[in-house]
Amino acid sequence: MDYDVLIIGSGPGGYVAAIRASQLGMKVAVIERENLGGICLNWGCIPTKSLLKSAQAYEYAKHATDYGVTITGDVKPDFSAMVKRSRNVAEGMSKGIQFLFKKNKIDTITGSGKLAGKNSVEVTDSTGKKKNYSAKHIILATGARTRELPNLKIDKEKVIGYRKAMTLKKQPETMVVVGSGAIGSEFAWFYQSIGTQVTLVEFMPTLVPNEDEEVAKQLERTFKKMKMKVLTNSSVEKVDTSGEKCKVTIKTKKGEEIVEADVVLSAVGITPNTENTGLEEMGVITEKGRVKVDEFYRTNVEGIYAIGDIVEGPALAHVASAEGIVCVEKIAGKNPEPINYQNIPGCTYTNPEISSVGLTEEKAIKAGYEVKVGKFPYSASGKASAAGQKDGFVKLIFDSKYGELLGAHMIGGNVTEMIAELVVAKKLEITGHELMKTIHPHPTMSEAVMEAAAAAYDEVIHI
Repeated sequence: MDYDVLIIGSGPGGYVAAIRASQLGMKVAVIERENLGGICLNWGCIPTKSLLKSAQAYEYAKHATDYGVTITGDVKPDFSAMVKRSRNVAEGMSKGIQFLFKKNKIDTITGSGKLAGKNSVEVTDSTGKKKNYSAKHIILATGARTRELPNLKIDKEKVIGYRKAMTLKKQPETMVVVGSGAIGSEFAWFYQSIGTQVTLVEFMPTLVPNEDEEVAKQLERTFKKMKMKVLTNSSVEKVDTSGEKCKVTIKTKKGEEIVEADVVLSAVGITPNTENTGLEEMGVITEKGRVKVDEFYRTNVEGIYAIGDIVEGPALAHVASAEGIVCVEKIAGKNPEPINYQNIPGCTYTNPEISSVGLTEEKAIKAGYEVKVGKFPYSASGKASAAGQKDGFVKLIFDSKYGELLGAHMIGGNVTEMIAELVVAKKLEITGHELMKTIHPHPTMSEAVMEAAAAAYDEVIHI
């Protein structure tokens, strides 16, 4: 055998699995057809956060006088410089993975990998040349791409996906964003912040449909305050790209509406990259487009595993990384704890930020729980006031009977950093009383967690 573990894909699932496998003493190689780090480091999580930070810096500069700072002259966004900075950040992170692979003695094989029999992968390079590699264990971590709707065909010029949205040569004056999940909402906020007039279209009754309804309503208020046009309970019926501008026909609650825009961004979800990977030929079972695996990511075919966006579960970078670690630890003969998918944090990096874990209030009640709900507004937080970020709140849901934390839902400044506390609390089955008696530093936004827990038990101090 050439390797103990051969991994197809170097995203946050693949590269983390590779490093952990190497730490456990295995000989490892990773097959990657583009840049190390996959979509997350090169076209997703990292470069988008760079763009969002640039927009946030522009927002601060525009409102500098609110903080007692005078800026002379015009403050303007430099779109091309923002894009360039974003690409530089992504490139630096990809080089970081190269360093980690070298440090951990992991081989990189450039090309497209395909299962080619038991313990074998065929790799085709950019010239079409093929070579086979063998391994005791093969892990598929091929990720996903933008989902394409029949009536919203991506041409990469006027109708685009997220990759193109972060490398446009020119800032559009107008944009329609279809889908208000994390990707759609983040791009909508970014472009609206720097001066593009955005129309955000969401099929469901609320924005960020997977989030708590109160969080969604707060985000919608913020977006409308920015003069963004928000259309919920709406769907794009067709896009006419024959003219200079796109003519987008949108079915709304009030009837049909036509919106003209320079560009349309499709952010309606993702499609797993499972084509041409040899799954079907090897008899690997798939279900609804995703690879079927057990709790340790083993497929029905011995020696073949799958992790990340191509398996059932939240399509999140941190989930893929955790799955990769569990997978290779099981391969190495360890006894890893299977992932609890009810305790996965989700984050949306708009401004205000959104983060959550566990059940929403509505889902907790539907599940049969009698709940206690505690909510603390950022308007009552001293740190939030000092930071000029008074919009938002922390909302916690507890089981009335045992005090168990069922869910946490936050919108406001720094909440994507604060959610980890509640993931730990939920994992350790900390009760509402224990959480409110845990002393939080003052002044911090994290105090809102303590106060929200206290509010659930009518012991809140600052409201």
